[in-house]
Amino acid sequence: MGKLGTARGRAITRFTLGILWAFLPTLAFAQESPFLTGATSLQTNILAWATPVAIILVMFAGGMAAAGRASWAWFIGLLIGIPIIFGSPQIVAWIRGMFGT
Repeated sequence: MGKLGTARGRAITRFTLGILWAFLPTLAFAQESPFLTGATSLQTNILAWATPVAIILVMFAGGMAAAGRASWAWFIGLLIGIPIIFGSPQIVAWIRGMFGT
């Protein structure tokens, strides 16, 4: 009939339950929020597009400075904008840490 009543059957059952118990946290973390997945993908795409744009803007500002036609607003905008765009994940993590979320 059934071998689950034997010592060997119980050992196999315990082993199987142990394996399932070991992988249980992995299964729980696999179910990530679709919003979080989409937001992470959007962030990656924005940073991929912002990298060449930031390089071109820095080159443009340097060319304007070399030609003597630079405005301080360009440099202030670059000094504030580039760290905000590329540091946004760290800024968000810092703010979330301050409020404990």
